[in-house]
Amino acid sequence: MALIEDDHPEFDVSVVVIVYNDEARLPAALRSVLDQTLRGVEIVIVDDCSTDGSYDVARRLAAEHPERVRAFRLPENSGGAGEPRNVGIGHTRGRHVMFLDSDDVLERNACRNLLEAAERDGSDIVSGLCVRLDQDTRNKKRDAWYPWLYARTQVLDSVTELPDLFVWDTLSTNKMYRRDFLMENQLRFPKGMFYEDLIFVAEAYLAAERITLIPNQVYFWHVYENGAAKSVTNRRHEMANFVHRMEIHRRIDVLLAERGLHELKLAKDIKFLKHDLVLHLRDLPFRNASYRQEFAGIARGYLDSLAPEAYDEVQPIQAVCAYLLREDDWENLLPAVDTLTNRDKISAPLVERDGHVYWCAEHLDDPFGRHVLDVTDLGYHTRTVDRMFLRNALTGYEERGGTVRLSGRVTNPLGVIPEGARLTGELEFSARRRSLQRFRFPVSALWHEGAYVAWEAEADLAGKLRPLGIVDEVWDVRLRLDVDGVRTTTRLTASEPDLAQGLLLVRPRLTRMVADHVEPEVSQRGHLAFRLVTRDRVEDKDRVRELVVRGVQGTPGRLAKSGVRRARKLRKKVTSAETKLRVYDEVFSRLPVKKGLVVFESQLGKQYSDSPKAIYEELRRQGLEFEPVWSYAGSPEGFPTDATLVRRWSLPYLKALARAEFWVDNQSYPLKLTKRPETTYLQTWHGSALKRMGFDEPAWKLRSKARQDEQQRVLDRFDRFLIRSEHDVRTLAKAFRLKEKTLLRVGYPRNDALVHARERELAEGRRVRGPLAAELGIPEDRQVLLYAPTFRKHGGRNGRFELPFDVERFAEHFGDRYVLLVRSHYLTHVVLPPSVRGRVIDVSAHHDVNPLMELADGLVTDYSSVMFDYALLDRPMLFFAYDYEEYVHEGRGTYFDLLERAPGPVVRGEDELFAALESLPEQSVKYAPERERFVAEFGEYDKGTAARSIVEQFFSHWSRG
Repeated sequence: MALIEDDHPEFDVSVVVIVYNDEARLPAALRSVLDQTLRGVEIVIVDDCSTDGSYDVARRLAAEHPERVRAFRLPENSGGAGEPRNVGIGHTRGRHVMFLDSDDVLERNACRNLLEAAERDGSDIVSGLCVRLDQDTRNKKRDAWYPWLYARTQVLDSVTELPDLFVWDTLSTNKMYRRDFLMENQLRFPKGMFYEDLIFVAEAYLAAERITLIPNQVYFWHVYENGAAKSVTNRRHEMANFVHRMEIHRRIDVLLAERGLHELKLAKDIKFLKHDLVLHLRDLPFRNASYRQEFAGIARGYLDSLAPEAYDEVQPIQAVCAYLLREDDWENLLPAVDTLTNRDKISAPLVERDGHVYWCAEHLDDPFGRHVLDVTDLGYHTRTVDRMFLRNALTGYEERGGTVRLSGRVTNPLGVIPEGARLTGELEFSARRRSLQRFRFPVSALWHEGAYVAWEAEADLAGKLRPLGIVDEVWDVRLRLDVDGVRTTTRLTASEPDLAQGLLLVRPRLTRMVADHVEPEVSQRGHLAFRLVTRDRVEDKDRVRELVVRGVQGTPGRLAKSGVRRARKLRKKVTSAETKLRVYDEVFSRLPVKKGLVVFESQLGKQYSDSPKAIYEELRRQGLEFEPVWSYAGSPEGFPTDATLVRRWSLPYLKALARAEFWVDNQSYPLKLTKRPETTYLQTWHGSALKRMGFDEPAWKLRSKARQDEQQRVLDRFDRFLIRSEHDVRTLAKAFRLKEKTLLRVGYPRNDALVHARERELAEGRRVRGPLAAELGIPEDRQVLLYAPTFRKHGGRNGRFELPFDVERFAEHFGDRYVLLVRSHYLTHVVLPPSVRGRVIDVSAHHDVNPLMELADGLVTDYSSVMFDYALLDRPMLFFAYDYEEYVHEGRGTYFDLLERAPGPVVRGEDELFAALESLPEQSVKYAPERERFVAEFGEYDKGTAARSIVEQFFSHWSRG
């Protein structure tokens, strides 16, 4: 090891370890540095004038390792982590510097991995992955810190190349800095301030000429939520905490403004709205009015400095909260914070104006406020009451003689609970950890109160609440509200601090020595709960509790808990996929196949639809005796009541498949299930192919032979594969490597109805709409268009499909002529604004698309296989291929060029689409020959007899009822 001029050894890395009153955890932090696989590491310990033995621990270690460890102490406490680190920097002798807090540890290879990257790339800063470990959980819950930044090695010549790094990874401790870089740029932490990392790291990022990110874990951040001494992140309720955060942010903004880094500023504003502000907003419901006003006063000035466009890049509720805080509108802000904390909760009554839904009626005269408060896209207006999680604000709490009298107000958004509805309700108390018991109390009064439904109830907790004790310490309260027989469940939000107080006597079943009362408390999410406590003889009961806890943690307790864990493990093992497969192979598959048993499945159990439905209904129509089983995923609602329903992947489902004479589905039964030779698998498939499928997909060609062989075994289960044209033979059959004997050239049973509809129309000379038009409320004088796009992986948030045209413009322009039916792919959903009500209708919930196609006078699609089916009706089709190049060339490719073969105009933009709709009758006539050729090529076997033909070929041997 080389020596510098003062004869001190030159170290590769100096690790500055800061400590304050942490003598118990400091040794582990120091040991993690001494045990580094890189040997040229020194430790500089800086004690921030601790009052415990921390400095003694530091000095003792320095004495044991005099060449590698030095200890220093500040003369007085600095009030933050910044100054101790600054002092440590001044004492470092290594070529690189790292920082470590006394309650955390370094990964064993951290210094080596960071140093190698620094020397290889010549970087000023090298950063690695930090992992948060929750020390209060039994399994030390792990949470990687923004792992997407560290998915691979990256070398940046400027932090502007990766704005996410600047705004999200603001830790100073998972990084290694070149010491000369720190000195040359005079990089130091602010003294006596919280969030010192943010400004230090921001200055370092901006000054660095090269930054390297490595995909290695380097730092373990130990989180102690329940510790006696709270960390900065656990003291957000302190006003000084928020003051310091705001000051740090202002300083960073000045740095960005001086450098003209407007894009980084916007990225930082977005992060502030979705992260920094949210952390403090969630605490506001627990604070009094004076705290809230002081908080708002500090926040408003900074909120005014944010770029308005930042509001468009965050979740709507985050933007709503920031705007209402800026406007000092607490009446609407606090409910909004409730939704911010409980994401699915609807906390505001909402208001509809000009066909849009707004969070509140106030501020709509402010153009910016009107924009931010528009929550139409959240789709609240499309939900029924049973699909709503409504805010239920506690308005009254009174305890008398062991009975608690509660009152509250349930938010009634957009009047979803109508005035004349029949209302009943009950309060339910249930144990949080062990839902062994539930106690219910009737709601005595329910009435409408403006935009709310008010209620009152009494709960005789002293007489009727009988907890077990010890194991069911916390009890949650819910209001179950029935609206005309439809139930919605709410939690009780403690809307004001200290509203619920007092002790109520209860009688635990196990022992009253540990607890004999319950007292109200508010959960972290703001909901009312009750906790078992003791009131009298505190010291005695503390000793009893200690004995009970010691017993629980002792040998009897360990045996009991290990038994419980074994039971849980066994239950988990019994219900695991691996166990179910074993049961299927070793038990169910040894049972005899049951003649007449048919298992039907459509779209992986998500629907009662498509060709399996058509075959099932043909079997019923012919009166054949058989035992039908339908698979469902999610809810069994909408599936036939005259069949046995089994949940997909359940044991009854596996047993039915193992014993079935026939499998009938349109996609695939679970891939790892082996089909028995005695079972016939009829694969109806779900559409002809435009997109490349199976082994024709580029991704499949790149997979290993073992993976390809495994996929082929799955496809080889098909005994018959339905074909509707020779195009299917050239594409699907070839892509799935199906043998000729497997192919069944009968057409699709689901399309029989379309062929018959076309035949009736020709025979009668008119089109009969049927009952669906009336069900959807479509006027007689309107034509019907169906918009049915294909699935896209990269859509909107949470599986939402963003309509690629202005639906309000469509309604305004064509609403007097057309009603547009929008049917999104079953893996996505769409939200329509109220402004288009009656003119544009979401029909995505209609699983069976055939009645929708029969109703539609024209189809608008893109690359969906619905084009092949709708063509059988010989009606006009438009192809809205707004992302054609991306879909065709950047995706998995297509079997033919849609631009050349489409049986209707292919349009790219909204104006082209609307122009084509204007001339729809002309388009219908113009493309009639193309539609005829299209059907001849892609639907040659669809003759309207597919279901009957399949029943005759495979099921005619059964007797008729």
